[in-house]
Amino acid sequence: MQPAKTLNAILGNRDLKKRILITIGLLFIFRILAHIPLPGVDISGLESYFESNQLVGMLDLLSGGSVSSFSLALLGVGPYITASIVFQLLGMVIPSLEALQKEGEQGRQKINQYTRYTAVPLAFMEAFGLIRLLQSQSVIGDLSTFQMIVTIITATAASMFLMWLGEIISEKGIGNGISMIISLGIIAGLPPSISSLAQLVSGDTAKTIFAIGYGIVFIAMIVFIIYITEAERRLPVTYARRLRSSNSTTRVDSYLPMKLNAGGVIPIIFASSLLVFPGLIAKLFANAKSEWLQDVANAVNSFVSNNYCYIAVLFLLVVAFTFFYTSVVVQPDKIAENLQKQGSFIPGLRPGRETSSYISKVTYRITLTGAVSLALVAALPFIMKAVNAEFSVLSVGGTGVLIIVSVALETIRQINSHITTQTYDKFM
Repeated sequence: MQPAKTLNAILGNRDLKKRILITIGLLFIFRILAHIPLPGVDISGLESYFESNQLVGMLDLLSGGSVSSFSLALLGVGPYITASIVFQLLGMVIPSLEALQKEGEQGRQKINQYTRYTAVPLAFMEAFGLIRLLQSQSVIGDLSTFQMIVTIITATAASMFLMWLGEIISEKGIGNGISMIISLGIIAGLPPSISSLAQLVSGDTAKTIFAIGYGIVFIAMIVFIIYITEAERRLPVTYARRLRSSNSTTRVDSYLPMKLNAGGVIPIIFASSLLVFPGLIAKLFANAKSEWLQDVANAVNSFVSNNYCYIAVLFLLVVAFTFFYTSVVVQPDKIAENLQKQGSFIPGLRPGRETSSYISKVTYRITLTGAVSLALVAALPFIMKAVNAEFSVLSVGGTGVLIIVSVALETIRQINSHITTQTYDKFM
């Protein structure tokens, strides 16, 4: 659909306009919270610390850029995301949760309720751990017991409020609310990054050429992300449909879409978190009284601070987690069982075990391509920074771009869906 026609269709859809305005209003509230600093905290030197430390960059990413400013939205929706991932994984090993996942909308609502409850203690722990980390690095000053309690409670309450805003956006607005909050925080970090880059390359021809090359690679990465996000392998499926006018049946051909990147951004978040937390814990014990503990902490810090080691381990972890998460999301046995229950089959294959084996084989092949592609997206910004460390001013990495692109595509799909529904209703 052409942009002009799309705009006219949006303006002519009262329900869609209402949803868009609700989304914009709630996201505006989030940005207000992101600019209100927490009480009793000295944030001098905080931004420079986050710019120079890639380990805590992931925490800042999940908070929508609020950690680096130590605002009310300090934790962002990070605790809720962590709780969601935990329950998604527990559903694979706990029969009662697996049963809830199969109950449809009612089961999903119960799991969401458990997720919200779990997010509260996680928010308390994350707030306390982050404050203690920043204090150990002399980034923020000492807090009294009362100030510490007030800061933790405030950060937790703000995180739960953002979680609520995200759910309202998902229900009454456009797009996935939680993802939109994260992506908006990432986008908000672009203007300062571009300004810093402009000052860096000003008057330097070599740096200007490198910046242009970086921009070309950045645009190519966006195109590549769109490709791997939308790419799918279509397995032909045939099912029988009984005609009402007679007792005969007819064959209807369709297809089963298999996503190239079934895990989305989750594998990168898993891998980055696994690399972040050992480094954060090591920094907490860098000044420990025990000499051997200091040595271990310094060894871990040296390893994670080495760009080449970090890139290699990140690449391998993203590939591994992509296979792991795909195995959680895509279950060939269940797909084959559902096809058999619906009277469907893949041409040339017997229903049941043979179909499941074929789906597993296809899933493995496309997941290998998707995993390597996702790992390249995650590692490429670090490779560019390793080539020229001065370009670390660019705060948006592969994970951030992947989140922004995924959210944009999902929002466009929902808008087109509402427009199509309205068009369909006019002809009914």
